[in-house]
Amino acid sequence: MAVLAAPRVRKAPKYVLATVLSLIFLLPFYIMVRNALMTRQQVSSPDWSWLPDPLSWVNFGDLFADASVPMAHSLWNSFLVAIVTAPVGTLFGSMAGYALARINVPGRRAVFTYVLVTLMIPQSVTFVPTFVVVGSMGGVNTEWGIIAPNLFSAFTVILFRNFYLRFPAEIEEAGRLDGLGYLGVYRRLVLPNSGSMIASLGALMFIESWNAFLWPLVIGQDPSSWTAQIALSTFLTAQSVNLPALFAGALVTIAPLVAMFLVAQRFIVRGIAASGLKE
Repeated sequence: MAVLAAPRVRKAPKYVLATVLSLIFLLPFYIMVRNALMTRQQVSSPDWSWLPDPLSWVNFGDLFADASVPMAHSLWNSFLVAIVTAPVGTLFGSMAGYALARINVPGRRAVFTYVLVTLMIPQSVTFVPTFVVVGSMGGVNTEWGIIAPNLFSAFTVILFRNFYLRFPAEIEEAGRLDGLGYLGVYRRLVLPNSGSMIASLGALMFIESWNAFLWPLVIGQDPSSWTAQIALSTFLTAQSVNLPALFAGALVTIAPLVAMFLVAQRFIVRGIAASGLKE
């Protein structure tokens, strides 16, 4: 018994550390839920209470009843932007990554270097030229104006390229023996065998699109084109702070991301591991 207990004793500090770190990680979520179920007086009270008493569920009703903040429509806009950006952006990244990995044309390395360099440019630097281009095409206050600039992700292209550099060449050669070209090999053989990468990067793009704030704020100037993040920011202004509504809105907004992560977490880890970080 002592022999069996010894490994458990040695692992005990690791379990304790993991438990402490998990509690620290969950603390913001606890604060969010607690404050979302409190009244404004309870949230701002100097006396700390671990649980709201009584539970103020009316905060969620007030959140969607506020005529000045179209929260329900903003959630729909966020969902529409994310559900379009994730699959289309992932497909574009997969196609570009495969081309950079497998199609041997002059200038391929120069194109890859250009894609890599774009990661070093702060997004805020490109806001003005992107706004001018999208605005001249009538994209201001539209969903497609929010979506279009985010359909290409250099990070996604690089990960797909590294993934396809390790893709079994025998599968592609078998397709070429059957008379398939690059497009046929990609569509019939490569793409169906890229499920883990597509799922992981698609989930990451969904989360990134859902959380986007600066570009939707710049391009969506009318409340009808607000996303959930923009709607949330209206509860925190220089004139007033509605903390219960802010926390209730944050709780509602984060729910789809938590569900997405719980479903796709194993695909995210597997896909990033399969991509590799160097040639």
